[in-house]
Amino acid sequence: MVTITETAQSYFRQLIQQQDEESLALRISVNHAGTPGASCDLQFCPSGQNQPDDRVLEFDGFSLFVDRASETWLEKAEIDFEEDSTGGQLTIKAPGIKGSEPPEQAPLEERIGWLLETEINPALASHGGRVALVEITEKKEVVLQFGGGCRGCGMADVTLKQGIEQTLTRRIPEITGVLDATDHRTGQNPYYASDAQGESAV
Repeated sequence: MVTITETAQSYFRQLIQQQDEESLALRISVNHAGTPGASCDLQFCPSGQNQPDDRVLEFDGFSLFVDRASETWLEKAEIDFEEDSTGGQLTIKAPGIKGSEPPEQAPLEERIGWLLETEINPALASHGGRVALVEITEKKEVVLQFGGGCRGCGMADVTLKQGIEQTLTRRIPEITGVLDATDHRTGQNPYYASDAQGESAV
């Protein structure tokens, strides 16, 4: 079941004390459970606004309501608060919410999508970026498009070759390489041309 570290509990107590509302609790649920796009939703829960079948976990100074439908997905989940020079950051580690990794027999696109959503995009999210699968060439090259903070970043090529490509080829050996389809400069797709038969345009 969900655990909350001591630093996170202290953080929540301070937040709740700052709210002008009695009997304020927290509630956690999972959106799109069992899919690569699954995410946790943690919110304040005023008195009486929890669901009747929620599971209640009691902590020092507050309660946490756990959505019943999300309970099994939140097994071994941990809520932590990491202090830093700017104040700190709340993190939720819930390894089971995305379900199981597709087997080797699953379609290549499905296995790539799983790794993008469960490993690669969470890492890129710390820089405000993400990647999306564009296509898989006949040579088993994976064509990706950067978005968010990664689009136009001068380090995108390093991220692609030293991070993403190494991860994908290590986990899925049949992949022969990774190409960037992102328009990082003028909107004319300078890094990849669809008529180049899977080869980089630069």
